[in-house]
Amino acid sequence: MKQVFPKILRNDLSFPDPANAGADGLLALGGDLSVPRLLSAYRSGIFPWSASPITWWSPDPRGIIELNDFHLSGRTLRRKRQNLFRVSINQAFKEVISACAKAAPGRDDTWIEPKIINAYTTLHQAGHAHSVECWKGKTLVGGVYGVAIAGFFAGESMFAHETDASKIALAFLIDHLKEKKFSLFDTQMVTPHTLSLGATTIPRSLYLQRLQSALQLSTTF
Repeated sequence: MKQVFPKILRNDLSFPDPANAGADGLLALGGDLSVPRLLSAYRSGIFPWSASPITWWSPDPRGIIELNDFHLSGRTLRRKRQNLFRVSINQAFKEVISACAKAAPGRDDTWIEPKIINAYTTLHQAGHAHSVECWKGKTLVGGVYGVAIAGFFAGESMFAHETDASKIALAFLIDHLKEKKFSLFDTQMVTPHTLSLGATTIPRSLYLQRLQSALQLSTTF
């Protein structure tokens, strides 16, 4: 019998097989945003994209950035070399995700609702979500955050209040992941912005294979 999606989640933490979902990737509705469920989702190649209602996705194709293919424009590289910003890790997670949730040029709304902020802040406190921050003096001017499990990192969102601050934060993150021997950087979808930085798409079937390989690595963030 053909499976019908989206599935309605119950109390257990299991998800439907994402390989059977349609191309848009909407897999399930409901459940909660607890740390165990979020970790179960990411380990299965699934992520939430809203909180009211909670929706779970695994699109085909899947957006990724190959760590060795990430690149910055010449202008951004020059600004990076000028050390205009101080970069840190995990110093202002909630501030970063809250900034990512705010409207910005070209983005009138956001999937990062207060329930998402609270859930990922709890995930951060549990050691599974991380942020990279760009500072100008004592002012937070850019950043990126995401989820790390073994050798897998899911980039969730980024923001900039100064030109190139988010790109420089992302470049710092990519260098950190390469140093730590991560093998998979997930961007979920490809946008014109991430495409300019080296993002590409791969079939969901290949993504799921690479995810399982990344989860076998002993590295940590």
